Amino acid sequence: MPTRTLNVSLAERSYPILIGEGLIDDPRSVLAHLAQKRVAVVTNTTVGPLYLRRFVRGIEAHGVQALEVVLPDGEAHKNWQTLNSVFDALLAARCERATTLIALGGGVVGDIGGFAAATYQRGIPFIQVPTTLLAQVDSSVGGKTAINHPLGKNMIGAFYQPRLVLADTATLDSLPERELCAGIAEVVKYGLIRDAAFLDWLEANMTRLLARDREALAYAIVRSCEHKAEVVAGDEREAADRALLNLGHTFGHAIESGVGYGAWLHGEAVAAGSVLAAELSCRMGMLARADVERIRALFQAAHLPTRAPALGVERYLELMGHDKKVRAGRVRLVLLRALGAAFVTAEFSHDMLAEVLSHCTGNG
Repeated sequence: MPTRTLNVSLAERSYPILIGEGLIDDPRSVLAHLAQKRVAVVTNTTVGPLYLRRFVRGIEAHGVQALEVVLPDGEAHKNWQTLNSVFDALLAARCERATTLIALGGGVVGDIGGFAAATYQRGIPFIQVPTTLLAQVDSSVGGKTAINHPLGKNMIGAFYQPRLVLADTATLDSLPERELCAGIAEVVKYGLIRDAAFLDWLEANMTRLLARDREALAYAIVRSCEHKAEVVAGDEREAADRALLNLGHTFGHAIESGVGYGAWLHGEAVAAGSVLAAELSCRMGMLARADVERIRALFQAAHLPTRAPALGVERYLELMGHDKKVRAGRVRLVLLRALGAAFVTAEFSHDMLAEVLSHCTGNG
């Protein structure tokens, strides 16, 4: 299938998103975005054996010197210690401000690599090469970089845009099924918040996505990136509409923190969190009960959890209080007026929220 090129429009910091098959084996697009012929490729112990040598061999054939930095895999390692190991490698190799850091992997690698690039020598060039569906449709685009803290997910980080996003859809062939499903959660999010027609398409094509149909996956990735690029171009630092991309995330981040990072995949937590947001929206009189059941059925069709764990109401509220959307001490949530129409609000009944957390979590 032909490579698609999208653009994130941010004036002088605009950059392309390339989506296609076999891109990691074609170094030309990367070479065009290097400040010097020296890079640091950050990956992890899972992605590295699959793609690191292939990718590095291609750019080295064009005279590029590559430092390889391999991190432990998993959300549990998205912390200061792992970030510091990237700095150790960059400093030991005497990497300069013109050295480009390339993140080759999923969301954790992209977030850590991006944060390292944002802060090493006060900022070095950065390229995203996402290899998971979740990273290709969401985390690699938009410049959010961060590490986790025991009290909250992604609470320490920076907005730092890449110079290129290179999404090779062929890497999804090696993606475990659980990771593929987790990525679909972020795809469904775009339909829920701003594209009801895309939601219809997802319902009709979920079987194709799970079967890794190349055409269906490519369409889902392109449509998701079109939405992400449009939202980021209008609100880079999440002062307004970009917060809509966090549907289910306030609940989801509380789940990830509450059960321990890595126990639930991010997309799994977002799916369960989106159902909680839909449930609250319904009880507030906005969504019909049939809409909530439609959302639940779509996530179930994607083999995703639709019931959040029973952390307890007080624990949920404590963790949600660390969310980045909190303003003046008030938790703000992304809710749904209708399918395809989301909004951010602090105007909700806290008694109703507690009721949802009490009755719509756990096994009961």
